[in-house]
Parts: sequence; C-alpha cells; structure tokens
Amino acid sequence: MRRLTAPLLVFAYGNPSRGDDALGPQLLELLAEGRAQHPEWPELELVTDFQLQVEHSVDLEGHDLVLFIDASVSCPCPFLFSPLQPAQDARYTTHEMSPQAVLHVFEQVYQRPAPASFLLSVRGENFHLGEPLSPAAVENRDAALALLVQLCSQPNLKVWQTLLHV
Repeated sequence: MRRLTAPLLVFAYGNPSRGDDALGPQLLELLAEGRAQHPEWPELELVTDFQLQVEHSVDLEGHDLVLFIDASVSCPCPFLFSPLQPAQDARYTTHEMSPQAVLHVFEQVYQRPAPASFLLSVRGENFHLGEPLSPAAVENRDAALALLVQLCSQPNLKVWQTLLHV
C-alpha cells in the first residue's frame, strides 16, 4: 500500500525579497531542480513560505522526518545543522513562529510526538529589502546544498544524527 505523504518533508522559509533571507527558498528551488538528477532519492515533499505560522503544524502530519531551512545571522559560517525539540515560545500568538513552536503545536493538536525534526540554519549577512543574496551567502548556500543533497539521499534519522556536526 502506497503512503499518502512522503516520509521526508523539507520546509524552507524566508522572504525572497529580503537579501539573504532568501537562502531557504533558494535552497528549496535548487533542491527541486536537482531532484531530476537524483531518481534514486526517496519521495520527499517540499514546502516554502515567508515565515512559520501555527497552521504549518498541519504540514508535519504523516511525515517521518522534517527538515526546516532558514537563514540566520547568528549561526556559524557556512551553516549549522541541528536537531529540534518541541518548545512553546513567546512568539506563540504572533504571525512568526520558531520551528520548535510549530513542533509544540503539532503535539498539542495531535496528542502524540512530533516527527523527528532538524534545522539547517544557513549564515546570511544582508537582509535588506530588494537586495540580492550577498556573495558570502551564495558561498554558504552552495555549501549547505551539498549537505542538503546528502540528507535527501538518505532520509534516515540515524544517518542524519551522524551528520550533526558536519
């Protein structure tokens, strides 16, 4: 019997019009373009939005593994790949949520643990409206894409845990 949802969900968020904030959406576009070159990859679902909202907790339903991708000014260069745990945050009632808060909402709504989830934070430098990616962000994006390809080729929790300190 075929699953209705792909085991892996890749959820990138950021505003494509705000310079390096476009890192997540651009990585998702590159992943979608590269998917044709990797027919061996298991099924995966790609989702993007400007920011995380409470409604995105529904997107997690049915997936075994979730990868959030976002730009960051505070992560080490070129990126940080880290596990996520559900947690309520102070932005709970705003339009912007952390991935930890989305996982927390999932557990509140579905009354069961959220899928294993990770965050790929990609270092950005310039988040000004109307600006393209900075040269540093392009380098960081390309480094993160190499890890992203590796993650998509092996969407397995144990494999991903071995890659945490790449």
